[in-house]
Amino acid sequence: MKIDAKVIAEAALGLLDEVGLDGLTMRKVAAALDVQAPALYWHVKNKRELLDAMARRIFVVAVDGVEAPRLGEDWQDWVVALTGRLRRSMLHYRDGAKVLAGTYVSDEAMWRTVELTLRTLEDAGFSTSDAERVFPLLLHYTVGFVIEEQAQSGAEYADGNPYDLARLAHAIDADRYPRTARMVADLFDTDTDAEFDHGLRVILAGILATRTASESS
Repeated sequence: MKIDAKVIAEAALGLLDEVGLDGLTMRKVAAALDVQAPALYWHVKNKRELLDAMARRIFVVAVDGVEAPRLGEDWQDWVVALTGRLRRSMLHYRDGAKVLAGTYVSDEAMWRTVELTLRTLEDAGFSTSDAERVFPLLLHYTVGFVIEEQAQSGAEYADGNPYDLARLAHAIDADRYPRTARMVADLFDTDTDAEFDHGLRVILAGILATRTASESS
């Protein structure tokens, strides 16, 4: 097998379910590829570059096949579908969102996706400056949501999942903090797909309201 950054990244992503991001090492990636660790350094100089390559693969897979909105397709529905793709790609791997957070993704797929998003927003009536603010907001919301979503699996905790609803109910004094106890119970009993969509729609509504206010002032 020819070793390159893409092959290394895919091998590293394949190890995440077993070892998690904190347990991932260059040595383990090399063992998964049946090579010596120094062979990896021709393609990724250190773990930082490894994470960048992993993030690139997650993003590239997420946006594969993305096209501009179809005729008559609402721009908000298009944005929701795009961010949903990224969320699903991150969820495919344990700690997938942590991999993407704070990494440097330089790839034609990234620039093409940003260009499509900017053009879609401008076609929807956004000014250039307003449109340029939207993509980072959507990216940060999506990555942050999935970080929290994946944390709730409790995979990092040796003594059981602290996010388990029964444990949370025991931890919160419902007599003293009834609203908090109800909120937590409702939050952790909610369909995460619906919760993600709701949060995204709130952000889009705020973006739209801010755009309208700035244009009318």
